[in-house]
Amino acid sequence: MNTKPNPCLNLKTPPEVELIYLDNAATSYPKPPDVYESMDLVYRTAGVNPGRSGFDLCRVAGNVIDETRELLTTLFGGTDPDRLVFSHNATDALNLALFGLIGRGDHVVTTQLEHNSVIRPLWTLQEDEGVDVDWIPFGKGGSVDPEAIIERLRSETKAVVMNHASNVLGTVQDVGAVGKVCRERGIHLVVDVSQTAGKIPVRMDDLGADVVCFTGHKSLMGPMGTGGMYVRDGVEIGKTRAGGTGVRSAERRHLDEYPYRLEFGTHNLVGIAGLSAGVQWVNRIGAEAIHAHEMALWQELRDGLDTIDGVTVYGHGSGSEDRIAVLSFNVVGFEAADVGTMLDVDSGIACRTGLHCAPLVHEALGTDKLHGSVRLSLGPYNTPEQIEQTIEAVREIAELGASRGASRSS
Repeated sequence: MNTKPNPCLNLKTPPEVELIYLDNAATSYPKPPDVYESMDLVYRTAGVNPGRSGFDLCRVAGNVIDETRELLTTLFGGTDPDRLVFSHNATDALNLALFGLIGRGDHVVTTQLEHNSVIRPLWTLQEDEGVDVDWIPFGKGGSVDPEAIIERLRSETKAVVMNHASNVLGTVQDVGAVGKVCRERGIHLVVDVSQTAGKIPVRMDDLGADVVCFTGHKSLMGPMGTGGMYVRDGVEIGKTRAGGTGVRSAERRHLDEYPYRLEFGTHNLVGIAGLSAGVQWVNRIGAEAIHAHEMALWQELRDGLDTIDGVTVYGHGSGSEDRIAVLSFNVVGFEAADVGTMLDVDSGIACRTGLHCAPLVHEALGTDKLHGSVRLSLGPYNTPEQIEQTIEAVREIAELGASRGASRSS
């Protein structure tokens, strides 16, 4: 694999961002300048309620929403922009999808790689509604065998719910193999693409997905408070909320047609404007180029950490085709939170520590007993120099841990 950063990606980190930011799996930062400029421009020049009135500025605001629907529909390989539904984030979209599709007496198959945005809704359905949930384990390398999921499908299986890539291990799952069988058997497939949208292709038909749930603030380079889902034609998600849509206001019951079926109240216009700018930036730079750049840096990081005694790296995928640029590790002699604090205070490196809202992953790895792991997640603005500095910072911490261990044993 080529371990040099992609020469097509020569992005300059804004001078006001001095830290080495390696928490992009939580939120990408910094954002492209286009995102900040678009949000400011739209709010200043068309910051009115979109689609609620007939005056010209209202139509301008509505066009921002409509054009972003079309942009995201194209990104996900959808066919009808009306079936692109906006929500607060991926967690909100997953709640709408899961509580709207699954009910008492149903059976669901999911994996132990999931984020709490899937675990908690399914746990609630299991505890409160008696939904039968199978939690499929992952292998040593961090991937779930599609056959292990397929083997659990039965006549009363209503849905399979899984992420496209793990936010802890970075492993990309073979969703398409599962989706093919789900389509054949009429089982809904709900895919959390929070970690992959904007990095690697997310196409409805390739995945065999009925619903893809996304967030705007990660690799789509948009602001926080944005996200949604695309719902395949013919899939009807039950309404679990009701409220204003600005359309046919005399009707007492919430509207049935998409997107109004799953949208409630006034849109986050300024956020959606920023999301649109983020997606357009990704399209212009090229998701493939961004992913290649990140994975080249990831390989340098992985190779560097592998040479440090006392550092344990989790997950064994190596190629860009089976993973994203997320790496989790621990250092002997320290809890993850201590390593994160030292990286921040001593080296100006921002990372994520703990359970990463994915407790089942850490329970399977045994890292829950260590209070989780340190996660480094790369973005398009990271550089080779930052990776070199990070490797050396971790090396210093590992050497400190080794010296502490030696002094205790003497």
